[in-house]
Amino acid sequence: MLTVKNIHQYYGGSHILRDVSFTATPGKVTVLLGRNGVGKTTLLKSLMGLVPIKSGSIEFDGQPIQKRTPYDRARAGMGFVPQGREIFARLTVEENLRMGLAYKSGGTPIPAELYELFPVLKQMLHRRGGDLSGGQQQQLAIARALAAGPRLLILDEPTEGIQPNIIKDIGRVIRRLADTGLPGVGAGPMSILLVEQYYDFAEELADDYLVMERGEFVARGEGKDMQADGVRQMVAI
Repeated sequence: MLTVKNIHQYYGGSHILRDVSFTATPGKVTVLLGRNGVGKTTLLKSLMGLVPIKSGSIEFDGQPIQKRTPYDRARAGMGFVPQGREIFARLTVEENLRMGLAYKSGGTPIPAELYELFPVLKQMLHRRGGDLSGGQQQQLAIARALAAGPRLLILDEPTEGIQPNIIKDIGRVIRRLADTGLPGVGAGPMSILLVEQYYDFAEELADDYLVMERGEFVARGEGKDMQADGVRQMVAI
């Protein structure tokens, strides 16, 4: 679904991403781990076209997208949940969800399946996003990204500042999306790319893992091997 080959990215004179290559496939959760400041968020923004790459290629569903705009990438089937959630605090929950349908026709309904994943959102449809708890806002941010039916979902530290019970709920949703997708929205199992600091959450979900240091991958493998490969020690602060 997503194939990244030999990408490099710079901020000024700083070499931020160094020869980064990986794939993310349908039905799998690919977890990206690393300490703060190693380039994880920059990589995600590069995938979405929010910052340009200097060289290399990004393919989605077999098509090169490195020169396409962020909204073209979203239309192609890429969903993004940024770090810090970035919901619209003064809009209602319903209005936030409709923002996820911005490029669809005006009469496109909000998929009912989103309320099955996150029942609390249906209860709070007319409440302003800024009045929700941090965990509820994160659920809203994920639902907004899912509204248009992406085939690839990119999440940047979804557990940051979230209470434990909602972390478990988010984990169940991520696993379900990878395994079966969202019935009625999109087509089949999703590719999930998850950047995460919370090691236990990452290990539980990972089908494949990547470890980044100083803008390059220093380890990769299958999720079941993370403990044996010493990944916790690699990312410990």
